[in-house]
Amino acid sequence: MTAGAVDPDDATTASDAQVAAGRLRWWRELLYVAVFYAVYSSVRNLFGSQGTGEDIDASVAFEHARQIIDIQRAMGLYFEAELQRWYLDLPAMGLIRVWNIFYGTAHFVVTAGALIWLYRSDKARYPRWRNTLLVTTAVAIVGFASYSLMPPRLLDDPGKYGACRIYAPEAAFAAEPGDKSVEGCDRYGFVDTLAVHGGWISFDDEKAAGLTNQYAAMPSMHIGWSVWSSLVLVPMMRRRWTRALAWSYPFLTLFTIMVTANHYWIDAVGGLVALGFGAVVARWLTARFQARQARGGVPITTA
Repeated sequence: MTAGAVDPDDATTASDAQVAAGRLRWWRELLYVAVFYAVYSSVRNLFGSQGTGEDIDASVAFEHARQIIDIQRAMGLYFEAELQRWYLDLPAMGLIRVWNIFYGTAHFVVTAGALIWLYRSDKARYPRWRNTLLVTTAVAIVGFASYSLMPPRLLDDPGKYGACRIYAPEAAFAAEPGDKSVEGCDRYGFVDTLAVHGGWISFDDEKAAGLTNQYAAMPSMHIGWSVWSSLVLVPMMRRRWTRALAWSYPFLTLFTIMVTANHYWIDAVGGLVALGFGAVVARWLTARFQARQARGGVPITTA
């Protein structure tokens, strides 16, 4: 191809995107996202800690946690407990409550903000990245359903969702409600920072724990969604410091999920794999649907 020439395929793709962008309606997009998230939450909570009725069987999730720990130990990269212990030993415990709040809020606020800003500022990119988010999240549901995983914060927990009832049942069942420092329940050395230090909402609360799947940890959507948010936001930013801040968001999220003992680092890898798969599938689907719209085919406005 000669210099300055335009690739016909690229031109067609750009034209298709412009046509599709012109057919977007905010109320319809809001409905799509709301329905999808409702289905995601419902399906997510059918498994793991919410899928076994009144008598919670944590043994499968605990066994999977041991598998993850064994893999990380074999790689010489099982360090989450040491990282958390080091951080909590900092002055004022490193203001851990700030990270608890960050963990519970940024995940939703930044993702929703990025999606809204993208819709308002760059409608040509919006369909592909919206679809990437949806496919990535759908992949996560498969992971939650097929591989229930006990997070680090529950490994020394004497409650009904924790592993202490498995490896030290007498100590766990003798523990007072809410007691997190039970002798015999300290094999792994993790602290549930949300339960101990507070911040946003504690899964130690029975009502809160009963609303979500405690073992939906692999893949980590905190990482999947945070990287997605950075990829969406950075091209729309004009200042270096804002782009740097956007790029730092996934790294801050990675630090947070480990220091609060909500994930193993390998869960983050799972989140990246889910995002990568979602991006590939979404690119193909979006291009296919937009081409049909541009050529006067069936007006599929969800692409």
